[in-house]
Amino acid sequence: MAAIKGRDTQPERMLRSGLHRQGFRFRLHVPGLPGRPDLAFPRRRAVIFVHGCFWHRHAGCRYTTEPASRQTFWQAKFAANVTRDIRNNEALRSMGWRVATIWACGLKGGGTSGTLKQVADWLRSDRAELVWPPTPTNPGFQPD
Repeated sequence: MAAIKGRDTQPERMLRSGLHRQGFRFRLHVPGLPGRPDLAFPRRRAVIFVHGCFWHRHAGCRYTTEPASRQTFWQAKFAANVTRDIRNNEALRSMGWRVATIWACGLKGGGTSGTLKQVADWLRSDRAELVWPPTPTNPGFQPD
């Protein structure tokens, strides 16, 4: 598990690159914010977390698999990750930040341009939350 990266992952780099090309400027992994968001846009009071579907349990995603061994350990680990994510999102919102959660599966294959459009539209708006792609348990923003 030491080889698993927590920052500068490929999905995160893809999102950063696309947003930077569109003129958005941001800070990376701001230590003073709860959860150290992957991207922070201080002028827009917005943060983005790029979550891996496996580690953060993207509901209904084919990449959210269950390990066959040590199931009790993994269930506790996944539950702690989800609880921490909820706690960090609530803390950020109480501090006046808008929070987006971008799932890694939305940046795989041909989904990158659609995800970039949704994120850019959200950053330009005043909506408080974005979850992309939407999940069955948290539909987030549904495009028109």
